Amino acid sequence: MRKPALGPNESDTPWLQAEQHRAYLRVDAQRQVEFFRSSFRSEGGFHSLDRIGRPLPELPQYLHSNARMVHSFVLAKLAGFDDCDRFIDHGMQYIRQCHHDPDHGGYLWAVNDRDVCDDRKLAYGHVFVLLAAASAHAAGHPDAMALLDDVDGILDRYFWEDDVGRFCDEWNRDWAPFSTYRGMNANMHGTEALLAAFEATGREKYLKRAGRILDFFINTIARSENWRLPEHYDASWQIDRNYSEDPMFRPPGTTPGHSFELARLLLQYGELVGRPAGEHLQSARNLAYRALEDAWDHERGGFVYTLDFSGTPDIRDRYWWPVTEAIGVLAAFLKSDPTPEDEIWYRRVWAFADAHLVDHEYGGWFHELDADNHPSDGQFVGKPDIYHSLQAALLPLTRNVSGCYRGEIC
Repeated sequence: MRKPALGPNESDTPWLQAEQHRAYLRVDAQRQVEFFRSSFRSEGGFHSLDRIGRPLPELPQYLHSNARMVHSFVLAKLAGFDDCDRFIDHGMQYIRQCHHDPDHGGYLWAVNDRDVCDDRKLAYGHVFVLLAAASAHAAGHPDAMALLDDVDGILDRYFWEDDVGRFCDEWNRDWAPFSTYRGMNANMHGTEALLAAFEATGREKYLKRAGRILDFFINTIARSENWRLPEHYDASWQIDRNYSEDPMFRPPGTTPGHSFELARLLLQYGELVGRPAGEHLQSARNLAYRALEDAWDHERGGFVYTLDFSGTPDIRDRYWWPVTEAIGVLAAFLKSDPTPEDEIWYRRVWAFADAHLVDHEYGGWFHELDADNHPSDGQFVGKPDIYHSLQAALLPLTRNVSGCYRGEIC
C-alpha cells in the first residue's frame, strides 16, 4: 500500500488546519480500526493480535483491555466508521457477564470466560470500566447506564477516599485489604474516566472529583517536583522514592508519558468547567514541556520510558504510547493557544511516529522499538492495543480539547 503523505511541506501551514495532514489522520484511524476488527473473539472478549493481525494463542482476558476496546470502538463509531456497534456490544457483554464478580461485586482483573485467572479488584481496571460505560452511553448503548451506575457504586464504596480526594488502588476479591500502595496511574486514568462520565451524563460529582485529583497532582506534587510526576505513594500519600515492584507496569521514578496524559486532561478539565484557557495552560505546558525536554531521545527519536526524580533517563526502552500521548497534548495546545514551539514539536513527534511506529503495510502501530528503531517484542508481543494510537489519530481532528464525545470529529 502506498504510504500516505504525513503533512504539507510549507512551514507556515499549521498541520491541524492542513487538509493533507487531516486526511493522513483519517486514513491512519481507518486502518487501525480495520486491523483490530480481527480481534473479535467469538467466545467473548477480544484477542491480542500479532503484527499482521492474526490472533495470538489463548491469553487471559484483562479488564482494562476489554474496556479500552469498548471505548475505542465508540470513538470509531463517533468518527463515522462502519460496523462498530457489534464490537461495543461484544465488549459490554463480556465485562458484565465474565469480569463481573457475582459473589462479592466489582470486576475481576483477569478471566478466561468463566474461569478466574487473577481475582484482584484494582482501581485501574474499575476506572476503565467507568470509561467504557460512559463512552457506550455517549454512543447510545442500552445497557451503558446500568454498567455505569454499578461501577460508580463500587468506586464510591471501595476506592474513592473522600478525605483526600483520590482513589486507593487495590483489594482482594472479597474486598479484604492486601496493601497500602497508592499510585498516580490509577488516579490519572480515573480522571480520564471521570471527565468522560461527566461529558456523557452531566453529573457534577464526576467533574468535582476530577478537579480534586488534578489539584493534588498538579499543584501539590508537580509544582514541588520541578514539574515531574512521581508514580508511587504510601497510604498517607507521601512519595515513595524507593518503590520498585514491576519495571514495566509500576516502574520506579517518573514516567514522562503520564505527564503528557495528565497535562491534556488538565486542559480538558479547564474547558469543561468553562475556565479561561490561560488558567490551566501554563501548568499544562510546564508539565508537558518538562517531559518533552527530559525524555526525548535526541539520537534515536521517541521518548525513553522512565526517568529518575532529577529527570535523568532510567529505563531507556521506547514504546508507542508515550508518543501517542505527546501527540494528544500537543494537539490540545495547538487548539488552545498555539505557539511556534508547539507546532515544531507536533511535527517532530508525528514524523517519528510515521517513520517508525505506524505500520503502513498492515495497519496499527508497532508497540516497541529496538536500539535501531526496528519493531521489537521485548515487553509486548504483536499489537495488543488500539486505545492509545487511535486517540492519537482522532484527537487532533476534534474541534475542542475535550475529546470525541460531542460528535465534533471533522
